[in-house]
Amino acid sequence: MKLIDAHIHLSESEYTGHLDEIIADAKIAGVIALVTNSVDLKTCKNDIKLAEQYPDLIYPALGIHPWNINHLKPGELQETIDYILQQGQKKRLVAIGEIGLDCKYETIWEQQMLVFDKMLHIAEQLCLPVIIHSRGTTDKIVELLQSYNVKHVLLHWFSHPMEILDKAIDLGYFITEGPPVVYSIGIREIVKQTPLTNLMTETDGPVRYRKEPFNGQLTAPSCIQAVLEAIAEIKNMHTNEVAEQVAKNFEIFFNVKIV
Repeated sequence: MKLIDAHIHLSESEYTGHLDEIIADAKIAGVIALVTNSVDLKTCKNDIKLAEQYPDLIYPALGIHPWNINHLKPGELQETIDYILQQGQKKRLVAIGEIGLDCKYETIWEQQMLVFDKMLHIAEQLCLPVIIHSRGTTDKIVELLQSYNVKHVLLHWFSHPMEILDKAIDLGYFITEGPPVVYSIGIREIVKQTPLTNLMTETDGPVRYRKEPFNGQLTAPSCIQAVLEAIAEIKNMHTNEVAEQVAKNFEIFFNVKIV
């Protein structure tokens, strides 16, 4: 079975010293593609190195996460922009991400808007899709995105509001869901309402999921098997059928050939 982890953060410190084991386990589990999302300049550079080390497995998405905006040093924003443009011109990345807005950081809202705008302009310039973080801001982001000419939009870990889901689907957006689909009634309903042609699987590792069957263990791409099985149950489909469609969606969204 072909497994896809369309959203993970392999450069986060929790994975340090474990990557060889995690990659080996992923391959054994049948994972054929991972998108590692950066959050700042340091992880941008490390994600490129990982993609070079595992060229047939790891695909990099580069960007500045809204949580990291208040940690930017003087000149770091422009340095990050320059680095992303350089890598994009060399065709070394598949998306701009993880970028977006977060309602928990209202004190730096203007900075969030500034950085988000710059990241979206990079996506336009490089003709790349965007991977969006939208906690508490999905409606605002969907409205904003209609002013930009971005290739594709992926709403990562979409959870609410449900009334935005239909609009996002109508706009051709993609949705990723991960381990919570195993146990969350809300996420399961979102998966039920989302056409399989707009859906991909993720882990968002190293986020640790406290509920069974994950029990707080370090999240790894091998968890995708459980995610696929849950989606197949919800959709009343065979797991292999779901896996095949997710792989096709991955190729369409990221413009890569993996199958």
